[in-house]
Amino acid sequence: MAYQKIARLLKVLADPNRLEILDLLSCDELCAHDLLGHFQFSQPTLSHHMKALLDSELITMRKLGNKRMYQLNHKLMTEVTEHLDNINTNHVRCICNDIDKGECSS
Repeated sequence: MAYQKIARLLKVLADPNRLEILDLLSCDELCAHDLLGHFQFSQPTLSHHMKALLDSELITMRKLGNKRMYQLNHKLMTEVTEHLDNINTNHVRCICNDIDKGECSS
């Protein structure tokens, strides 16, 4: 996953309300009405957060009658956490192995 894509996703994830929405969706699919009942903000605010999450593909949506059902994109969340784990770990394919080390290296 490219650094630009990870950075875009991290910007979306940087909002505490969006993180809470993702946490709520981690167990099961929920409709907007159920999500709204959990928060103390308006429906337009929820719509704003859901649009950001949908646009970034961190969640998916399907229509069920007149309801919109939302679900966490577990595959993408796993890719994000794996990429962050790679950054935090020195491994064989680490980008740090590609740089020339000068006099200041230990």
